[in-house]
Order: sequence, then C-alpha cells, then structure tokens
Amino acid sequence: MKLHVALGADHSGFTLNNELATRLRGTYEMLDMGAHMLDTNDGYPDFAKAVAQVVASGQARRGVLVCGSGACACLCHDTCSAHQGVEHDDLNILCLGARVVGLELSTELVIAFLNARFSGEERHHHRLKKVLAIEHEALQGEAK
Repeated sequence: MKLHVALGADHSGFTLNNELATRLRGTYEMLDMGAHMLDTNDGYPDFAKAVAQVVASGQARRGVLVCGSGACACLCHDTCSAHQGVEHDDLNILCLGARVVGLELSTELVIAFLNARFSGEERHHHRLKKVLAIEHEALQGEAK
C-alpha cells in the first residue's frame, strides 16, 4: 500500500511542486491540493489549510507544502531535519522554500521525510504529549 501524500503550493512554489509530484508519482499516492494554475495573487495560507485538512482527516498520512521561502510551516533544508522531525516529533507536514532549495535537494528532503517513522521512544512521546496539550489549550481558548 502506497503512502498518501498531500501536496500544496502557492505561486512561488508552483513549479517546484509540480516537478516534485512528477518525480514522486508512482512511489507515493499524491493528492494535489493546488495550486492548479499559476496565479501570482494566490497565497500560501489557502494551500496550507487544504493540505492540513487532508492530513488531519486521515486522507493523507503526510503533507508537503512548497512556497517561496518555506517559512509558512515546518521548514527543512537538510535531510537530518526532514527525517528527525518525524522520528522525534511525529511531524506530518514538511515545507520547502522553492527560492532556497532546488529540485534535487527537495527530492532528497521529501523522500527522507516520507520514509521516516516516529521512533515511539518514551522521551519523544513525552514531548509530543506536551505539544498536543498546548494545541488543545489553544483550541479551547479559541472556542471561548
């Protein structure tokens, strides 16, 4: 069974996102969350939301966002961070900066990210529980 991956990109990441999808298709099941056309007036929040919703719903196990800088989410520019973020912190969405990394490095980063698995070590579970508690508190505060 292939890993389902949600891809999303704004206009700055549009080209790199399409190149990555072409390279990864066949190895992974890709869910294209847009952009579906180059529009310089679009913005990363729309695509970040779409990818996050698909991952949160379980339709995809992981997500990859591509924007210009990569600063819109879990930014990785090296393979250690790409796989360790999953192994230690159970990250499920990676963000790449199309203006910062090229196609070859992006491909390596995405593959390292997608092939990584959460370690399950108690110290990592302990930290993850803290993060989830903070998220829960923030959501409760928004609901008030």
